[in-house]
Amino acid sequence: MNIGFIGLGNMGAPMAANLATAGHTVTGYDMATPAPEGVTMADDAASAARGADVVITMLPNGTILQSVAADIIPAMTPGAVLLDCSTVDVDSARAVAAMAADHGCKALDAPVSGGIGGASAGTLTFMVGGPDDALATAMPLFDVMGGRTVHCGPAGNGQAAKICNNMILGATMAVTCEAFALADKLGLDRQAMYDVVSTSSGQSWSLTTYCPAPGVGPQSPADNGYKPGFAAELMLKDLGLALQAAEAVDAPTPVGTEALHQYTVFVEQEDGRGKDFSALLPRLAGRGRD
Repeated sequence: MNIGFIGLGNMGAPMAANLATAGHTVTGYDMATPAPEGVTMADDAASAARGADVVITMLPNGTILQSVAADIIPAMTPGAVLLDCSTVDVDSARAVAAMAADHGCKALDAPVSGGIGGASAGTLTFMVGGPDDALATAMPLFDVMGGRTVHCGPAGNGQAAKICNNMILGATMAVTCEAFALADKLGLDRQAMYDVVSTSSGQSWSLTTYCPAPGVGPQSPADNGYKPGFAAELMLKDLGLALQAAEAVDAPTPVGTEALHQYTVFVEQEDGRGKDFSALLPRLAGRGRD
């Protein structure tokens, strides 16, 4: 296919490179980053979108997404698919889908899970909202960029799935870090705690796949000085989106709200910015009960 790819940062660049390696013709645009291998760069976003079968966007937030969409959709071929892989608010995703429909195009919101490693390896999970025919067009691209694609329903439902997932992730990581810090103070060895909990009812992805304790469990950012695999500020963003959505539909989220508070303090008032979201553990291990 002819692919336009807008937003070639830490996630977008390896995704675009994988598509090019798979034989697709990829024209990219980014204001700040160099061309990934195999990608031809355009002078502007509309030029990258012009003539493409599918235009993929990977952008920081809903405001930027809507601005870029307003620029590129008029340049897109009628019937082409706008595939947004950003993590944004549900309302922005639905607004872009409506904008695309008004111009005779189709839209999918398809945020991802799997981080930079998954983007490079082509093992991302895509949570997709949008029509079946657009999904069928984009499925060969999902197969290159990811390991699993789940169709979650109509426009906006991909974003809904992503923010619900990451609210769980943020809360479970926060309490996993609390538990390791508590184990330290109780004199329980971290490896012993891991050996018990990883095979008991407290088991979670945050513990057994992404353990926040260095030297315990599989390799994770904790073993690399908490250099981000998933930055704390990105978790803060996603928790904020989840709570924004919860307020809009009057859904109670007391635990998610507390997780948002913990990451807000860590990122905005302490030294969490630029660290992995699992770096709550050394923060908690070094302090007493407030």
